[in-house]
Amino acid sequence: MEIKYWFIILAVVALLNLVVSIYLAKRDDLEVFQKAAQIILVWLIPIFAAIGLWLFHRSQDVPPRSSKPLGGGSSSSSNITGSGD
Repeated sequence: MEIKYWFIILAVVALLNLVVSIYLAKRDDLEVFQKAAQIILVWLIPIFAAIGLWLFHRSQDVPPRSSKPLGGGSSSSSNITGSGD
């Protein structure tokens, strides 16, 4: 029974390492040496390095901006001018 739990834990850690390794390999902002060194770290220090490097690189990414701002504010179509009476 204990062997099944260890196998599940090992499979989850291996899957996490694999996902982060692929994520690091696809990054365009890293040189080949940096990619290799970080992937080696992920496999040498499994959980901590994988989560740490993933969070670090995610914080460096620029979040996508929407094309139009949301909310109120002035609009050029709301400026109504009149001559009065």
